[in-house]
Amino acid sequence: MRVLIVNTAERTGGAAIAANRLLQALNRNGVEARMLVRDRKTESPLVTSLSPSWRLKANFLWERGVIWLANGLSKSNLFQVDIANAGTDITRMEAFQWADVIHLHWVNQGFLSLNDLERIMASGKPVVITLHDQWYFTGICHYSGGCDKYRSQCNHCPMIKGVGVDLAKRVFERKRAIYAGRNLTFVGCSRWMADLARQGALTQGHTVTNVPNAIDTEVFKPTDKAAARHKFGLPVDQRLLLFGAQRITDERKGFSYLVEACEHISMHHPTLPAHLGVVVLGGDADTVKSALPLPVYTVNYLSNEADIAALYNAVDLFVTPSLQDNLPNTIVEAMACGTPCVGFNIGGIPEMINHKQDGYVADYCDSIDFAQGIAWCLDKSRYASLSQQARDTAIATYAEPVAAQRYHDIYRSLLP
Repeated sequence: MRVLIVNTAERTGGAAIAANRLLQALNRNGVEARMLVRDRKTESPLVTSLSPSWRLKANFLWERGVIWLANGLSKSNLFQVDIANAGTDITRMEAFQWADVIHLHWVNQGFLSLNDLERIMASGKPVVITLHDQWYFTGICHYSGGCDKYRSQCNHCPMIKGVGVDLAKRVFERKRAIYAGRNLTFVGCSRWMADLARQGALTQGHTVTNVPNAIDTEVFKPTDKAAARHKFGLPVDQRLLLFGAQRITDERKGFSYLVEACEHISMHHPTLPAHLGVVVLGGDADTVKSALPLPVYTVNYLSNEADIAALYNAVDLFVTPSLQDNLPNTIVEAMACGTPCVGFNIGGIPEMINHKQDGYVADYCDSIDFAQGIAWCLDKSRYASLSQQARDTAIATYAEPVAAQRYHDIYRSLLP
């Protein structure tokens, strides 16, 4: 069985990391897999990329330009929607011809167009689509928020002003025509995403299931905390929280709620702040240091998985006040390292964190409950048990053989 994983990037972004980990998991567990990307980062022989061309940049700019014009020349939500009006035909590539199954992941921002998706699905090869967000079953948005038009027909998308042609309606109807009669299987990374997909008009008549993202639990595992802290120059005499995001200032990541939670801890947990600090990882980290009422230690973006695992081991708790999320890789990584997590009751997060067993699930947008969760998890009487349970949960749910076997079963069911 030969599987081609298709994703815009090889290593940049959550979907790329998840897709690349699945590539490794499949090949280590009896499935021959390759990966096709637009943006390549390594020289892995398992990865093929598009040939560099001015057209790749032009595709990206053309799509953004059309969205910008439709939004009344506003940059608002410019990257929250995709219309897939430009891309590259991959069906003639050797990697595509080689594969028995095509496994699509995140293919936006000028990588594959709607026409390209139609060519892929008209090829006759079974197509599996992993839902890292909602785009495959909405008109143009990646996360619909409170909008449920995708259940019947997207139109007049609230994320753009809608100057001129109704892009959401046009793309939605185009997807409906492309999917009709095709051999498609939609896979949510979380049960939450799969449930949303089942409600969508575009997925009707197709199989929808869910498979959690895979992780190498031999890379992400508990190690010596003191050594990990020394590696990053972090204090050994403090309890440390970790907050990370590709862009800290992205409102969807909920940094303001972490600020409020830390302020609450400072006022209402008098013994904790004296021994508590926050490690901030990601873009714009230095710009938010002054916002937190606790000591802040910034770490630049990390790309090496061993370094990422070391950082999770250096801290006591991973906090994710995200306001919208599917199945965050960060939670999986932290738990595999034996680091308990605190997050809001949103998206796939309550599927990942077992409340008061391996972490804490706070009421949505409730910074006080989030603060209570931090204090609860850091209680020394229960911390060791939480840490061990977090590791056990990660092995049972996200270890490579688990995800690889579930995908193997899906692929096998689609082949003659």
